[in-house]
Amino acid sequence: MTETMRALVIDRTGGPDELHIAEVPAARRVIDEVLVRVIAAGVNPIDVKTRAGRGVSGSLGAFPAVLGFDFAGVVEASPYAAHPLQPGDRVYGMAKVPRAAGSYAELVAATSLSVTPMPTSLDFVQAAAVPLAALTAWGAVVDTARVHDGQRVLIHAGAGGVGHFAVQLAAYFGATVTTTGSPRNAEFLRELGAHRVVDYTSERFEEVAGEQDVVIDLIGNVHDETGTRSLDVLRRGGLIVNIPTASWPTMAAEAEARGIRATGYSVVPDARTLAVMTRLIDDGAVRVHVDRELPLEQGAEAHRLLEAGHVRGKVVLRIASDPAPPPVE
Repeated sequence: MTETMRALVIDRTGGPDELHIAEVPAARRVIDEVLVRVIAAGVNPIDVKTRAGRGVSGSLGAFPAVLGFDFAGVVEASPYAAHPLQPGDRVYGMAKVPRAAGSYAELVAATSLSVTPMPTSLDFVQAAAVPLAALTAWGAVVDTARVHDGQRVLIHAGAGGVGHFAVQLAAYFGATVTTTGSPRNAEFLRELGAHRVVDYTSERFEEVAGEQDVVIDLIGNVHDETGTRSLDVLRRGGLIVNIPTASWPTMAAEAEARGIRATGYSVVPDARTLAVMTRLIDDGAVRVHVDRELPLEQGAEAHRLLEAGHVRGKVVLRIASDPAPPPVE
């Protein structure tokens, strides 16, 4: 094993230009962890917030720090000889930032409980776009809201990373899905399963969406009081699931005053759930959209794209070339 690895790091929090390439100590696996050679790493809003000094930046250890939760790559070392994940296996999963170095690097060590074989129908770049966003969508739509046949569900920012999975999952489980989006994403969202797309540039969703059983709020109250306005469309006893929880500190009190249930949600990096997403993807029930693929050296540009908004699906960093295909058995 090499002593160092190439990584995209920050030496302090700040703007996108704080991201730069450096040689850092190579990741090492311990106990139940697998060591993965990273081929591609997904970029998520939490990465951007952490780099800027928000997110989980308060728990970062010593600098330079390697960010990045999502990865797809090849197992380099596994916990033990009979472990289900073995060297050479093509896997994807989530790193444990900020407790350990992230996936913007040539190697990542991650608990085997957050890593599973990647979909055979996806390449590495597409697979790297899945874990955090898909698991967040599953946790909000399925585990928390328990969306089912006949329900009416409103999903804000349906064309984004989490949103485009949430729309598909809600539709898959039988809900009538309304989502907010821009005109350029309207057809894309309908293809994902949305029954109605509210053009947020010209319509107020609370005036046109009708009564809803569930709101999956991926925006919060950071823009135009989207969260508070969402309470206007929920039936009494309905549920709002707020993902950017820090954006709306008064959510619980506002919802309770109207007889509405409310909760935040934080992603759980569970390989068992990710394996379910793998089956849905390989069966064609869920699709993955990558807006941009950029080399690791352009990590700052990837962060700028997310900060500017309007990314359809995900932005992914390419870290290494694809390995040779596995031998045909």
